[in-house]
Amino acid sequence: MRDILLEVAAAARSVSRRAAEGGEEVAVTVRRTYPASVEDVWDALTDPERLGRWFAPVSGDLRAGGTFQVEGNAGGEIRRCEPPSRLTVTWGGEVSVVDVRLTADAGGTTFSLEHTVPLEIAGSGAGGLYVGPGWDAAVLGLAGFLAGEVVDDPVAWENAPEMQHYHERSIDAWAEVVAVSGTATAEGVAVATEVARAQFTPDLVAGPTEPSAG
Repeated sequence: MRDILLEVAAAARSVSRRAAEGGEEVAVTVRRTYPASVEDVWDALTDPERLGRWFAPVSGDLRAGGTFQVEGNAGGEIRRCEPPSRLTVTWGGEVSVVDVRLTADAGGTTFSLEHTVPLEIAGSGAGGLYVGPGWDAAVLGLAGFLAGEVVDDPVAWENAPEMQHYHERSIDAWAEVVAVSGTATAEGVAVATEVARAQFTPDLVAGPTEPSAG
């Protein structure tokens, strides 16, 4: 496992509320720059064989207008597919939308993922704690894959004890981002934080322990 603090710090996070068609929506965004070409990152995101090695097995009609299903997770519709820079899909429902953009820069490729849902579903910006840590794990998994690290089972990897310690730090980071954003009450952030800990760090909820060295 990489250095937890460095990996958490490698991603930039934000949560916001904004006007949307029919009302307001909550937007949860995570960004990270990878030392890889836009074409390589795009291929890792859209090639089913490569995707299954760092994220999860994905099936379906993987083209604009098609549908997909992530094994053991959400499915949806592919609304936009513009190689090698933009991919927009619904995620578990028509009003839950994930928009991924890739931009070339001096450091390689900046990956930006934005997940939006209507305010009435998210409740407040604290809803970001329900999805943000999961996207953090995906961002970390992609970093390892692009660096040539091999994971036999991405799902088992995400639930391993070492990753639960990563989730623990990730949840703290998201809670701070939500609090600073002013999109939720302190009580809302506290409740969502506890829900996130139960979901992403089930083995640590009873009493956190320090991760092993190495």
